Amino acid sequence: MRLPRDLSGQDLIKRLERLDYQPTRQTGSHVRLTTHRDGQHHVTIPKHDPLRIGTLSSILNCVAAHHGLSRTELLELLEGKCFGL
Repeated sequence: MRLPRDLSGQDLIKRLERLDYQPTRQTGSHVRLTTHRDGQHHVTIPKHDPLRIGTLSSILNCVAAHHGLSRTELLELLEGKCFGL
């Protein structure tokens, strides 16, 4: 599955809330999200519009690895095509 080319940081933050990620702090344009699902995990999202492809890819790989998903499974979950973990 191709990565979306027009995804903003704010959109990604909203979509990651489906995995119980919540903002814990912000420094400038970067927001740190934390989840306690499957153990504690932190990820930093820049609030840029749009996110660069390499940045988005790195964030998704990190989140997918933490939750034991492939990147394709994670993308489907974040797009609403799949429900539950």
